[in-house]
Amino acid sequence: MTDALYDIHLTSLPLLSKGKVRNNYAVGEDRILMVASDRISAFDVIMNEPIPGKGKLLTQMALFWFDKLKHVVPNHLTGEDPESVVAPEEREQVRGRSMLVKRLKPLPIEAVVRGYLAGSGWKEYQQSGSVCGVRLPPGLTLGSKLPEPIFTPATKAEMGQHDENIDFQRACDIVGTDLAEKVREVSIRLYREAAAYALGKGIIIADTKFEFGLDAAGTLTLMDEVLTPDSSRFWRVSEYMEGVAPVGLDKQVLRDWLEGYSASGRVWNKRAPAPALSREVVARTGQAYEEIYMQLR
Repeated sequence: MTDALYDIHLTSLPLLSKGKVRNNYAVGEDRILMVASDRISAFDVIMNEPIPGKGKLLTQMALFWFDKLKHVVPNHLTGEDPESVVAPEEREQVRGRSMLVKRLKPLPIEAVVRGYLAGSGWKEYQQSGSVCGVRLPPGLTLGSKLPEPIFTPATKAEMGQHDENIDFQRACDIVGTDLAEKVREVSIRLYREAAAYALGKGIIIADTKFEFGLDAAGTLTLMDEVLTPDSSRFWRVSEYMEGVAPVGLDKQVLRDWLEGYSASGRVWNKRAPAPALSREVVARTGQAYEEIYMQLR
């Protein structure tokens, strides 16, 4: 764990916020320095053990996708060197794991797109035959490819709380119909283009989450992170089989371990404090993140 960075400590810039993974620092009035630590969360709870190198992998993967998808929608990157805005002695903390971005007005919804039935979508389908109000054909099973990708928004939860899946009408109520329709259209296009690229690399993107903000002119802008193992579900094409949960090259490695964790005969209730992670699950999670990054580049 000696090469892992659990937290970032910068004194040359004011701290704006500290999220589950990233610390955000103000750079003047119009920019933010986002620095990804090696922290990892599951079920909206931050684990006590970091995944060495994870923050750099997340950042480099996000930068890859921002560049590949920049023709679809503007993104928050300024193109400036993040190391240029911190003190010389702090550059090592931000090197390779940071983005210098435009300060935006974040939309209070998460834009989730699903191409396959898994996770909370699979659970909801079993109960109602639909996901976030989107009616799906009968007879689908775990891992089924959907006829078309679907937009299934969610609200953004406070730290330690769980995001809530919502239907499209609720998203319209929150951000307005025109903007919600624009977010849906752009999100599905982003997913389609990324999924087609990934398939050519032997990877299925089962689902993913995008976040958007508005700039001073009201332009919809892709922000935060994009198509990383923290925000997406990646499966190997070679292992895909309907009805069977594939081994994910993402955070699912950790989620599966936590689902099976018990202490003194009691399972974890998915609330803080998190159980101590074994060395094995830390290593396997790190390997999954590195494999998907290398395979998609």
